[in-house]
Amino acid sequence: MNIEILIGFITATSLLAISPGPDNIYVLMQSIANGRKYGIATVAGLITGCIIHTTLVAFGASTILKQNPKLFFTIKLLGALYLVYLAYKVFKSSDEIELGGDAIPKKPVFELFKQGFIMNVLNPKVTLFFLALFPGFLFSDTMSEVLQFYILGIIFMIVSFIVFGAIAVFGGKISESIKKNKSIGKYMKWMQIAVFTGIAVYIMLTD
Repeated sequence: MNIEILIGFITATSLLAISPGPDNIYVLMQSIANGRKYGIATVAGLITGCIIHTTLVAFGASTILKQNPKLFFTIKLLGALYLVYLAYKVFKSSDEIELGGDAIPKKPVFELFKQGFIMNVLNPKVTLFFLALFPGFLFSDTMSEVLQFYILGIIFMIVSFIVFGAIAVFGGKISESIKKNKSIGKYMKWMQIAVFTGIAVYIMLTD
């Protein structure tokens, strides 16, 4: 087992979770509008949905790995290219982080959990993202690929829950900081670009 690879995966996942995107902005808005409990319920739904994507990637990718190493390299290459494409999309996007000004209707806690879960499960980009990210961080030559994918999935969910949960708990303070510091969007934008590009390079350099 290569602990350094796991540490690298945790670091990459943490940076990705911190970077502003649709999910954590949505969590932030729910927390600001309705309170931290509702933000955390949304986080729980989003993270639970990752179990479905992890399962799809684990069994699909592991089958390909067993069948043909060249196909595995192709997956890694396509994954790296996809991450570079994501970096390009971020580069072309605005520096500003939009928190929105319209009132958000209050929903029951379970409704927000269900909504977060459905949002995640029905987003095919999440599966594609997992497929791009996970194969480059397989960390053991003796452990089955399916088990390794599940371990990576669990780590991804734990790290994301911690980061998103912090956003939900400290939503008000975070939003005020974003509103006061107009340059934070630019820093976060370039951090996303660096993370996506760095992971893409790492994936191609690892065996």
